[in-house]
Amino acid sequence: AYRAALEERRRDRVPLDWARTQNNLGAALQMLGERESGTARLEGAVLAYRAALEERTRDRVPLEWATTQNNLGNALKALGEREIGTARLEEAVAAYRAALEERRRDRVPLDWATTQNNLGTALQKLGERESGTARLEEAVIAFRAASEAWARDRVPLKWAMMQNNLGTALLTLGARQVGTARLEEAVAAFHAALETMTRDLVPLDWARTQMNLGTALLTLGARQVGTARLEETVVAFHAALEERTRDRVPFLWARTTENLALLEESWGDRTGDATRWRAALGHAEAALEEYRKAGADYDIDSATRLRDRLRGKLSGGG
Repeated sequence: AYRAALEERRRDRVPLDWARTQNNLGAALQMLGERESGTARLEGAVLAYRAALEERTRDRVPLEWATTQNNLGNALKALGEREIGTARLEEAVAAYRAALEERRRDRVPLDWATTQNNLGTALQKLGERESGTARLEEAVIAFRAASEAWARDRVPLKWAMMQNNLGTALLTLGARQVGTARLEEAVAAFHAALETMTRDLVPLDWARTQMNLGTALLTLGARQVGTARLEETVVAFHAALEERTRDRVPFLWARTTENLALLEESWGDRTGDATRWRAALGHAEAALEEYRKAGADYDIDSATRLRDRLRGKLSGGG
């Protein structure tokens, strides 16, 4: 429909209407791209948003320009999550920062908070792929800033989403630092999110937060004596898989299954039980199968390294 509209809404006749339709086309392509394997639709979304920005200039329509910059950042972030390297994620951060020049808190507080959240997510993804913690610290700042505008009593589900995002940034920071303070903060943030983000209301978001909670508990468990945290991790991961089924959301199922492999590996390392490593290997290979279908290079690399490490342990190589 949008492509058909562009045949009449030509740039030379109605430039701003043409730009609006390009923006809408980008949004539709992005939605499709996020549900499909490969990156062709997402690449198309980026092209459509960039086209829209040729007419939706900051001088002419500042808030619409900022909206399209935010949308462009979302498409670039989705691409960056599927690719090895950081180039797309760097572009996403630049787009969000550009949007925030017009999406100011005093002017459009909820839009400002949305873009702060998006910026935090992109910074977090960058931080996960880079050494050091600077990007992750920036992500925590962005998430905390957004939570000031997304108050729990005003927009409870957005507040819960923010708590989940804050928790993931704290989790990644905690995994790189000595001690457990950041990890405990992450667990608290995930529990806070789950108070509002219930399974009945938002089943897939609830499942995502359960998975994140499990990951934080797993990381904590690796630093503490005993298996109490690992047992809590099992509960959280299996809860997530009740909604993240393979036939419904295969890519998300693979992400959770890979984490289950990490849990079994950690348990095997703790107890010396090779059956745990065998179970972990089965989970890793199943996740890898879905990552390959999705063409998710970064995840393929991660799961391949996990698989090879487990094979080494099972063959007696460590």
